[in-house]
Amino acid sequence: MSPPRLLFLVTEDWYFCSHRMDLAKAAQKAGFEIHVATRISQHEAAIRAAGFVLHEVNLDRGIGNPLREIAVLVGLLRRVRPDILHNVALKPAVFGSLAARLTGVDRLINAVSGLGYVFINRGGVAGLLRPLFIAAFRFLFGGANRHVIVQNAYDKAFFDALVEPARVHLIRGAGIDVEKFIPFPEPPGPPLAAAVSRLLWDKGIGELVEAARLLKARGVNLRIALVGKPDPANPRTIAEEEVRRWVAEGLVEWWGFKDDVREVWRQAHIAVLPSYREGLPKALLEASACGRPMVATDVPGCNELVRNDDNGLLVPVREAPPLADALERLANDPHLRARLGRRARERAEQEFSSRQVIAPHLELYRALKPL
Repeated sequence: MSPPRLLFLVTEDWYFCSHRMDLAKAAQKAGFEIHVATRISQHEAAIRAAGFVLHEVNLDRGIGNPLREIAVLVGLLRRVRPDILHNVALKPAVFGSLAARLTGVDRLINAVSGLGYVFINRGGVAGLLRPLFIAAFRFLFGGANRHVIVQNAYDKAFFDALVEPARVHLIRGAGIDVEKFIPFPEPPGPPLAAAVSRLLWDKGIGELVEAARLLKARGVNLRIALVGKPDPANPRTIAEEEVRRWVAEGLVEWWGFKDDVREVWRQAHIAVLPSYREGLPKALLEASACGRPMVATDVPGCNELVRNDDNGLLVPVREAPPLADALERLANDPHLRARLGRRARERAEQEFSSRQVIAPHLELYRALKPL
């Protein structure tokens, strides 16, 4: 008897490798044949080396051409005939679920890591699309063998109102390998706050730069590094020229994208992410496992991970002055940084490790597996 076939549908190969590779390896070890459908850019070798069957599928992360993309997914599902389809992120969940209905694939997991641009932004195209997405969720995510995975309590409540709550599962993020990401001693020198993120306005990068301007005017001795790059496929990307202007003003440093973020946390004293909304931010999970205190916005996703004055500091969203105040407080208080950093590591081990995340996924796969 051939092993059950599990297909991951993900827009980008780098995202699969950073957020789902460990889960896929665990499912493979549990007896599943793993297929991955994604855009192939620079991680083809790593995916094939894991023993997974790779299928090239190019989904636009914008609106793109829906009819063409759904037709591509219909063809994919007819070729692969997965026993379980695991869609990762919002667009694969919607388009993958529709393609599954058209091809008779009836065992689905839709992992919604955050409700994204359409639900963060008010008015404009986002405002027009929001009711369409809600109607699509009701229609496409319904069914006895169709399950939804969310990463924070806010998104759980949102989907509980749309589909049967028993099929909505709260699993906190992609998990973190606490043996790979270990605590680092604080480095010498002036305090450094690092924001590991795609350079998007919705990540609060604009507010962070304004906070940096306030701190500079106050004479606070704090370096701020942006670690990431613009994302041209996202309508809320920040132009590279804008980032270079900030660097020229002496407000921030721009380190670009880093393959191994452990080196960032080895050098940084503070993690900062003033995002407008998240699923469960992996960048902060990695920082917490490395024992770094966090400054984040009090929004869904971020406040699931960061507890104020426990493992970090929470600030209001879209407001630069309180963000500057929190960064200044940590910059000037090494004892507070040490206390919050210790708790960050403890919570990473106790609540957010890969073990805690992989186990409920495998339980769900086994429940859906054909007899």
